[in-house]
Amino acid sequence: MKNLILVRHAKSSWEHHVIDHKRPLNEKGINDANNISICLNSNDLHIDAVFSSDSVRTKTTANIFFENLKIDRTILQLNHNLYDFSGSNLIRVIKECPNDIHTLMVFGHNHAITAFVNTYGDVYIDNVPTCGVVQIEFDITSWKDLNKGKTVSTLFPRDLRK
Repeated sequence: MKNLILVRHAKSSWEHHVIDHKRPLNEKGINDANNISICLNSNDLHIDAVFSSDSVRTKTTANIFFENLKIDRTILQLNHNLYDFSGSNLIRVIKECPNDIHTLMVFGHNHAITAFVNTYGDVYIDNVPTCGVVQIEFDITSWKDLNKGKTVSTLFPRDLRK
């Protein structure tokens, strides 16, 4: 059994005149990342590895999760291939994951995240919002055998505002 936790980066700021890759989070994004990761902390997650896009907004989101989930930072791998919007690189990176990793957390971008959860999960999600988390379980022993899995949970910032 393999478990994948996908996280779309939190809301970024458009106030700064920087290239897309260097856009920081805005205040709402920082708050959402804190709230979502604090909520996830109650789930007793055992994460074996974390892969993240190397963009500023994605790394910052991951760092907030690391802090609140008390994850060992040595399991983080930054990967420029996850600075991916179509989803083809995301799929490839996951399929290349070592098989001794049972629970993988990936921080990435949309449209890649939404396309992935709708292709490989069993629940249709119109749009994974910024800082949205989707967990999918796969009945496989090797990541290269990735196929349709079971969407076991979603957590979106709007869920915490109700």
